[in-house]
Amino acid sequence: MRTKTTLASVAVFFAGLGLCFAADAQMGTWKLNEAKSKIPAGANKNHTVVYEAAGADTKVIVDGTDANGTAVHNEWTGKFDGKDYPVTGDPTSDTRAYRRVGARTLAMTIKKGGKVTVTGRITVTANGKSRTVMTTGTDAMGKKFKTTAVYDKSM
Repeated sequence: MRTKTTLASVAVFFAGLGLCFAADAQMGTWKLNEAKSKIPAGANKNHTVVYEAAGADTKVIVDGTDANGTAVHNEWTGKFDGKDYPVTGDPTSDTRAYRRVGARTLAMTIKKGGKVTVTGRITVTANGKSRTVMTTGTDAMGKKFKTTAVYDKSM
């Protein structure tokens, strides 16, 4: 009886451990699929986006190009709890907030000087092979924009 109880306890422990480390659909390296994306002329293009664990937080690393084709790089580290966390390397934003709205979907709010400049939704497909980032906002010149960027998971 004692052996069965011990084995059951060990099985429950490892099952729980597996749930704690279950893969988040957002995690990994994502490459922009320009053919499937609708990005207005003059907008930044995030060519590669990486989501990785950073202790209890998530780190998001973005590499791309601006309207002039100049390389851009920015980073964000925080939780998907809807709170603002600082962004480094992005002159168009100071903070980002991500909030989980489903197992495969995040809502995103980007701010500059405390003012919301971009809102969006990031959804990973059920098979985990691609994701769509839909954003709306206002650029530094006050012009409204809307983008749909499709990314393929890089293995």
